[in-house]
Amino acid sequence: MPGHKDWLYKAACDLKAARLLLSDDDTLPNAAFNTHQCAEKALKGYLVFNRKQIHKTHDLELLLKLCSEINTDFIALKEEVKFLNPYVTDSRYPDDRFSIDHDEANEAIKKATKIIKFINNKMKIPELPILKLFDF
Repeated sequence: MPGHKDWLYKAACDLKAARLLLSDDDTLPNAAFNTHQCAEKALKGYLVFNRKQIHKTHDLELLLKLCSEINTDFIALKEEVKFLNPYVTDSRYPDDRFSIDHDEANEAIKKATKIIKFINNKMKIPELPILKLFDF
């Protein structure tokens, strides 16, 4: 079974992909999806770190609730999670109602960055080298 560092590394790779996808308006929905994936994998990494069961869910609010049961400081990520949660489906499937511009995609990246750095800090492990790419 993958360990918490594996989850965090995959989360950081999703964040890196989101940043790369910003260069083309056609791939902005994909960037949004990757920010959701970053947050999801980082939250699941924290659960693994604390030897908790990983639920087969993409619901960031549920994952945040589970992390908050371990450490109430996680409540500070409520806004970020609420912002990113819809991207799991809205950004992946054809839907004329979903559109995203550069500013919103950038905001999603900032929120995902905050989540992964917050979680990395809570696990008190040395920051993964890939995270150094995401200073704002």
